[in-house]
Amino acid sequence: MTVWAALALLASAAAPVACPHAGNSVVVDAATRVLVLCEAGSPTRTFGVHLGRGGVGKRTAGDEKVPLGMFELGGPRHSEQFGTFIPIAYPTAEQRKAGYSGDGVGVHGPHRYLRWLGPLNNVFASTAGCVGVASDDEIDAIARWVTANHVGRIEIR
Repeated sequence: MTVWAALALLASAAAPVACPHAGNSVVVDAATRVLVLCEAGSPTRTFGVHLGRGGVGKRTAGDEKVPLGMFELGGPRHSEQFGTFIPIAYPTAEQRKAGYSGDGVGVHGPHRYLRWLGPLNNVFASTAGCVGVASDDEIDAIARWVTANHVGRIEIR
């Protein structure tokens, strides 16, 4: 069995990520490292992701962790570092009141100097607290879907 076949088998064996029952949203399951585009309560497309070097549960700026919770999702924009960047409104007002800090969190494509890794980005790469996908094609597909469906929220669990 090739490495690619083994990775595909592992990905397909993971439990499906549940979508919210209504509306369109993006859901990231940190445990399985999967991002799901949810349309009217059903998954429409799934992407593997790489996460922050510090893991999950962001509380302070610079901790390199990915925040958990429900967040507003900004409009996709061009990024010199990542090709496309979709901002995540972290911290929320409630989190700020609780002392959480940080900024510059989002969903993005591979770092420009790691694009050549392709799918291996999700195995070897990590972020400074964002959700990263393996290729420009993937982040562009996510950005088009978010824009076309007027998606304004992301849940990271």
